[in-house]
Amino acid sequence: MRPEAFFLPAKDGQRFCLFYPAERSSPDGVVRGLVVYIHPFAEEMNKSRRMAALQSRALAQAGFSVLQIDMLGCGDSSGDFGDATWQGWVADVVQGCRWLRNRRGTGDAGMDAPPLWLWGLRAGCLLAVAAANELTEGCNFLFWQPPSSGKALMQQFLRLKVAGVLGGDAKGVMDSLRQAFAAGSSVEIAGYMLSSELASGFERAALVPPARMERASRLEWFEVSTRQDAGLSPVSAATIKHWQQAGFLVDHHIASGPAFWHTTEIEDAPALVAATTAVLLMNPA
Repeated sequence: MRPEAFFLPAKDGQRFCLFYPAERSSPDGVVRGLVVYIHPFAEEMNKSRRMAALQSRALAQAGFSVLQIDMLGCGDSSGDFGDATWQGWVADVVQGCRWLRNRRGTGDAGMDAPPLWLWGLRAGCLLAVAAANELTEGCNFLFWQPPSSGKALMQQFLRLKVAGVLGGDAKGVMDSLRQAFAAGSSVEIAGYMLSSELASGFERAALVPPARMERASRLEWFEVSTRQDAGLSPVSAATIKHWQQAGFLVDHHIASGPAFWHTTEIEDAPALVAATTAVLLMNPA
């Protein structure tokens, strides 16, 4: 299956998109669901492109329409990475959701419309939550390897700068980075120019349930591990409990596979693709 490639117009240029139309409809003749993929941060996006394509094809074959969108400054979209801001990326996700809902044949947002899923990988999970608060319709969530918080994810990324300073003071380097962001400056890290606006947005981001739900929504939480006895971390378990208390129907899953978003070579996690497809087929919402 070859996806449809196109550019989605935006206020500050255009966003490169790949659309995987549903190949098989549900018994009533409509697609089973609409899925917007929200890619991870920086180099993790490039490492994950193959897995995103494999999962998108599998979902399309199962009857879901899937949209992949490169956000501002990423991939083939307009701008440089240094132009990206947190709110700009959130707006890109919202625009992608609206495009997919309005596409001919996918239906409107009424009671009988196919459900909308926001599928985030790593940082994409945080953006999914932020975008959901700006949508005019309810949605479900598919999280792949969600981070504990935006602050933790950003700390991990900033350490790449520390690692590149030979014989330097790790704390001093980290402090200087934070001072630069506080002053509104951009900083180059591992080949990516990170703006203060994007860094501060991630620092504030958290995996908290959206404030508004139109109906009981679902959260399918996936983590991967090469260990046979792998289980959820205490932080993941606590976050899931919070979502359940907020009224979400939450299931968590651990699939066998490598951490493909940061492995040296491009790797696949076929068990994750199969499990994700099966779960959405059982619970289209």
